[in-house]
Amino acid sequence: MPGISQNDLLFDAILEAAVDAIIVADESGMMMRVNRAASRMFGYGVDSMLGQSVNMLMPDAIAERHDGFMRHHIETGEKRIIGLGRDVEGLRKDGTVFPLHLSVGRTTVDEGSLFVGILHDLSERRAAQETLARSQRLDAIGQLTGGIAHDFNNLLTVIIGNLELLEMRGADDRQLRLIRDSLESAEMGAELTSRLLVFAKKGNLKPIRSDLRALCEDTLSILQRTIGEIYTIKTEFPETVSDVLIDPVQLQSALINLALNARDAMPGGGELLISVADVVIDDTYMAQETDIEPGNYVRLFVSDDGNGMDIEAQRRAFEPFFTTKSDSGGTGLGLAMVYGFVRQSGGHITLYSEPGHGTSFGLYFPAVEDTAWSTASTLPLKEPPLKGAGQTILVVEDNPKVRRLSVERIRDLGFETLEANSGDAALNMLREGARVDVVFSDLVMPGALNGYDLAERVEKDFPGIRVLLTSGYASDVVTGRMGGTADRYVLHKPYRQAELARRLQALLDPTS
Repeated sequence: MPGISQNDLLFDAILEAAVDAIIVADESGMMMRVNRAASRMFGYGVDSMLGQSVNMLMPDAIAERHDGFMRHHIETGEKRIIGLGRDVEGLRKDGTVFPLHLSVGRTTVDEGSLFVGILHDLSERRAAQETLARSQRLDAIGQLTGGIAHDFNNLLTVIIGNLELLEMRGADDRQLRLIRDSLESAEMGAELTSRLLVFAKKGNLKPIRSDLRALCEDTLSILQRTIGEIYTIKTEFPETVSDVLIDPVQLQSALINLALNARDAMPGGGELLISVADVVIDDTYMAQETDIEPGNYVRLFVSDDGNGMDIEAQRRAFEPFFTTKSDSGGTGLGLAMVYGFVRQSGGHITLYSEPGHGTSFGLYFPAVEDTAWSTASTLPLKEPPLKGAGQTILVVEDNPKVRRLSVERIRDLGFETLEANSGDAALNMLREGARVDVVFSDLVMPGALNGYDLAERVEKDFPGIRVLLTSGYASDVVTGRMGGTADRYVLHKPYRQAELARRLQALLDPTS
């Protein structure tokens, strides 16, 4: 090719092959070369980045100091980041700030110095570290709580025993009233410590082989009379489901705790959904979403359409004594007990909530392998996902971590991606001419358009674009009141990579 050297072609190939973002800038910070990984990382088109200052990719506080750092390096040669690398923050086009590792190299060419930056997105690593830290914090609290509860049980044993001896040794009526009041309080203390031991995973469980559907039905017959007529309880139980090894009493206690929490989150009435299903955790993405070891599980979903939880409440929901209901007598032990019981049973619990839209808890219990999994309908553990052919998927999700994960999943399936953090932003992108084959949208999002609204607008204004919706709620408890219809398919989170591939393939090639 005339005018293009072999070195130029080699450099172009390296830029495009790199998984990490690569940016080449001059002494003033103007971007001269940008690879497609950098375009995807920051959400800009390559052409819109060229000729612009690298400061547009930094939060304001860093951008204000960046030019001074560069001048200082050029004048003195002092290395603060050149050739060293450090963790910094980047700024995407949509305004989200994210962690990244930046390594910078410098070279001299005829017209002056050029700087080459290699940037690696640390979002997934940081999310994994936060998940591990949260798990370790709960484990540490559990160990401390278990030790304290054990010591208190010893103290209460002495107190209760002495009170019973006084009662049996002929106390008068006045003394008996005091003794019995003290005994009642001591027994309440013993019940409290037993709950703490369950959270600490040191409770005395008595697991037996059980059918979760039967346990739920027995519990719901009690709950329906308890929670009141303004609440509707719906169930979704399959015809067959694997057995689990579980303590029936503790399972019923956990379900009652979750149902009463849901009732409190729906003061004006509402709908509670209980669903049970076999699930397969068989790929790295679903394991990452649920923090569960791969294998076969039975999942119990408990969903409501109540007030939902804010981010802080979700982060601390399973800590003992944390409560948002202190004014109404909440102890903060209900969810801690549920968490401890599930973990002691070898399972895991997930929480999905949106303020104003409700909450969904997922309880995962290891399946007994010789039941429903042996049927012909069971999906294989290592089903290879179908691959795309470079079509473009617009990912619409307001949660930055979930959006990044969705983008990675879709790219691994062979598709190109665009991103939007709301239904309104997605619709604007389409109106501005974005070329898209499928819109993959969350249901609950900020702004004027929820997922159903966006789907209707897209199908009306852009009939050639397909729409796939996803939700963290168990079923239509929440989404039904958002204007959705029963015939619209919703991919429920967490989902397997193979499920996502099949749905996209079905949308793009209905005859397949």
